[in-house]
Amino acid sequence: MTIDDRLDQLSRELLNEPYRDLNDVQRSVIDLIAAEAPTGLNKALVSDDRTYWDRLADKVAAVGGSWGFIGGFSAVLLAWIALNVGLKPFNLSFDPYPFIFLNLLLSTVAALQAPVIMMSQNRQASKDRQNAEHDYVVNLRAELEIMHLHAKLDALRDRDLAAISLHNAEALGRLEAQMAALTARLEPRS
Repeated sequence: MTIDDRLDQLSRELLNEPYRDLNDVQRSVIDLIAAEAPTGLNKALVSDDRTYWDRLADKVAAVGGSWGFIGGFSAVLLAWIALNVGLKPFNLSFDPYPFIFLNLLLSTVAALQAPVIMMSQNRQASKDRQNAEHDYVVNLRAELEIMHLHAKLDALRDRDLAAISLHNAEALGRLEAQMAALTARLEPRS
């Protein structure tokens, strides 16, 4: 049997479709089962192919989305306001109320931080999709392997039941022969 025949047979047994009609993911699972090779890790999920800017965006997103950042940023804002309000009587405040320079800085930080966080989230979403596809392959393979094992166990059980039935029929035949012999011996001779 050629490898193509084996793949087609497995495909028909496990998925009820010819190998040529399967999608890429299903074919990869059938290939793994036929090769009896472990699924392994998705290389795209293991390797870190991010550029310097990608890693920087991920760090900004990690810091910008943390309680530490919220606490630290709030402390800086309060210190800014307290310093400007405290220096107001001495005419030394560098950003008097309504804190226009502070608003400009906050708008600039928000304008820069939002797209950087979105870049990081898009990259993470792509990685999550790859991870979900890998999980699907692993789960499909596990399901198909279990179905394959069930078929093997059913075949073994059927073979054992046939052997037991044959053994019982032979034993019953011997028992009937012994009963006939015993009956013949016990019958009065005429």
